[in-house]
Amino acid sequence: MAGAVLTGKYRNVFKECGYSEDEITKRVEQTFETIFYGKEEERFYHEVGDDMAYMEDTGNHDVRTEGMSYGMMVCVQMNKKEEFDRLWKWVRTYMYIENGPNKNYFVWSCGLDGSKNADGPAPDGEEYFAMALFFASARWGDGEGIFNYGAEAKAILRECVHKGEASHPGEPMWEPSNKLIKFVPGFDFSDPSYHLPHFYELFAKNADPCDRTFWEQAAEASRGYLHLACHPKTGLSAEYADYDGKPHIGHQEIFGRHDWYYSDAYRTIANIGMDHLWFEKDPWQVEIANRLQHFYCAEQKEHWDGVFLTDGTRLEEKALHPVAIVAVNAQASLAADGPYVKECVDRLWDTPLRTGDRRYYDNFLYMFAMLALSGNYRIYQK
Repeated sequence: MAGAVLTGKYRNVFKECGYSEDEITKRVEQTFETIFYGKEEERFYHEVGDDMAYMEDTGNHDVRTEGMSYGMMVCVQMNKKEEFDRLWKWVRTYMYIENGPNKNYFVWSCGLDGSKNADGPAPDGEEYFAMALFFASARWGDGEGIFNYGAEAKAILRECVHKGEASHPGEPMWEPSNKLIKFVPGFDFSDPSYHLPHFYELFAKNADPCDRTFWEQAAEASRGYLHLACHPKTGLSAEYADYDGKPHIGHQEIFGRHDWYYSDAYRTIANIGMDHLWFEKDPWQVEIANRLQHFYCAEQKEHWDGVFLTDGTRLEEKALHPVAIVAVNAQASLAADGPYVKECVDRLWDTPLRTGDRRYYDNFLYMFAMLALSGNYRIYQK
């Protein structure tokens, strides 16, 4: 088989597991409607004036490039151009950095009123902004100014790669020596859940021509890195990891503890599933997805809300985002071919969206899993 980038075919894993097309379509649409237009305790999309909107991190009561870029990706996948443009205008109005060493990046956190809470970026925001903008360009066509989606995406990637050069003062988002994405510019370690080789393959086709080889190398480097970052027996990765893939135990005085399988890290297996769906270049992805599903379904069947070291040691803490775990374990089914695929998919189907303060992160991963497993998380190219 070849990935969807060549075949144009996107698996509907829900249908493979016995659900009807009508109920799948209804569920995906309901999930979007709840997140964007549901009751106050359900939604976290908020419109501002006539032409802007933001996604609120309901646990921290701020606006993050993570959530804004996720919201834009959801909108382009769901063909919601008005909401996409509202989010992007809010980003360019309040989050864009106009001066200093982080010029042309986006501050990772703002207040709900648009005031900046930081002076630097988080690279997962920039890579999702760029991919969502390229998809918007292909699906809807380019407009003018900030709505020239393709030009905006290229500009973001140009900064990510070339900062640190004489013409682009500052710190790059990818380490030039090994082509691995950094946790944040200026620190020499990574976050496995930031690694999106399926995005980098597409950046290689859409970025400035001079940078296309870089993105090809970044895709290859990230696939290799994930082999190191995911534990061979459990499939679990740490939230932060060194360039050799080992859990990062430093900088806890700044960032707190992140050497365990905890909130950020849940995204890693979901991303592996997406890379397999789109490109199917690495057979290891099937193996590691099977191992993670075995870990949860066979070894930790009663402890899906646990916190683990990457070797599977269960700690006393409880997961902050238990619905996110259910979502990504199901999304692993895009790569897995073992005996636990249907169990993981059924568990997601039977799990409702989260309500309350922590719903933002859980429900975004839930939305992405719904899109991916229904065959609606797609590549858009000109």
